[in-house]
Amino acid sequence: MKITLIGPVYPYRGGIAHYTGMLARALNGAGHTMQVISFHRQYPTLLYPGKTDKDPSKKPLKTKAEFLLDPLYPWTWRRTIQAVCSFSPEITIVQWWTTFWAPAFAYLAKRLKHNKLSSVYIIHNVMPHEQRPWDRFIARLALFNGDAFVVQTRRERERLQALLPNAQIYFCPLPTYHLLRAEESTRAQARRLLELPEEAFILLFFGFIRPYKGVQILLEALGKLRARGKMPTLVIAGEFWQDKQIYLAQIKRLGLQEQVRIEDRYIPDEEIGNWFTAADCLVAPYVGGTQSAAVSIALAYGLPMIVTQNVAEGISEENLSSLAAVVPPGDINALAEAIDAAVDHPPQRQDPQHPETNGWERLVKTLEQIASDLAAKDTAL
Repeated sequence: MKITLIGPVYPYRGGIAHYTGMLARALNGAGHTMQVISFHRQYPTLLYPGKTDKDPSKKPLKTKAEFLLDPLYPWTWRRTIQAVCSFSPEITIVQWWTTFWAPAFAYLAKRLKHNKLSSVYIIHNVMPHEQRPWDRFIARLALFNGDAFVVQTRRERERLQALLPNAQIYFCPLPTYHLLRAEESTRAQARRLLELPEEAFILLFFGFIRPYKGVQILLEALGKLRARGKMPTLVIAGEFWQDKQIYLAQIKRLGLQEQVRIEDRYIPDEEIGNWFTAADCLVAPYVGGTQSAAVSIALAYGLPMIVTQNVAEGISEENLSSLAAVVPPGDINALAEAIDAAVDHPPQRQDPQHPETNGWERLVKTLEQIASDLAAKDTAL
């Protein structure tokens, strides 16, 4: 089958870029002929909240792609449609995660429909994590012409159904980011390399620091534990996308300076293994959002996790054994109790997820089923 895949890939960074690259590999590995279209530019520099959107990894996940799209230049949208129509795929898969791309994607989906080509949106978030009043309108504008949709949590299914009641929706949990699993060191070696205390219980928060990810809730929970004499080490590994001073002031107020390590930068692919090997438990205290790339990486390393309920909804049933605890979002006391229990009785690592069981095959089969269903629908018409 001929498939066009539209989304960010290296040299862009982050979870969606990794996802697009791994999906392209999985589809290619399943024997499909691929056209991957990425972005000439993702965002204007002034609008990007991080330091750069380029991946600094020395050993990145590379994907062969055509870099055509720009969110602000409509002539690049037309150029993209021309490339897709020339390729003539059975389905065109579009990654959806932000309404910033709504005008471009709305144009693409409408033109694809005009040319009798099917578009399938993979929904990472129906709405942005920090939603604005106009997001619902422009999300509907972009998604309205999609022929089918893949959601990765039941909550996102509900949100999409509320936005588009007649949408043809398929469910497939977020796969494991197994290609980010490296030949890691031992736990002791990783801790020495990262200059982390060898005997401490180490919690890991991994990824961009944004308001919806609940790091302030996590710090408050650690403050409660400190008052009881419990002092696990917390590593915050990721770039701050809001004022870092807010967190530093909170850490000082709670007296956590000696037990919180901040690594304020994007962690390149080749370093990921050491952070996940050195840790005893990943903490994803999200107060918003759903599925998490950090959780998907943790599954690849068999790292136990403490997560909030909305994050747990994005984890497939076969991976639920990796959860040391699930707590309500925003509940400081429940999070403190979960961490306390993990410190007293450290959860055991699970067997790492392997390529044949990591969910990409399931996603490929879902997309193949969608293509078959859309073809049958066209034949019936």
